[in-house]
Amino acid sequence: MNRLWGTITFRSLVSAYTKLQSKIVSDVRKIASSMSQATPGKFLLLQFGMSQVTQVGESISNLIAQVNSMIMNAVRNQKGG
Repeated sequence: MNRLWGTITFRSLVSAYTKLQSKIVSDVRKIASSMSQATPGKFLLLQFGMSQVTQVGESISNLIAQVNSMIMNAVRNQKGG
């Protein structure tokens, strides 16, 4: 199958999300293991990263719901209503 430059596959989207999520978990562990070196700036960056992971996860969930809805509509139309 030919892919256009810049095409996003579901697999690549989930893979990128998993990497982002793993990085945030790693960052949380680093900060938690050395609380004496934690700064307000590090906490803010971590909070921002966590909100990004949440937003991406919600977007993926919405995408799955939309695809599921399209499939259900197509099946319903093929059955005749």
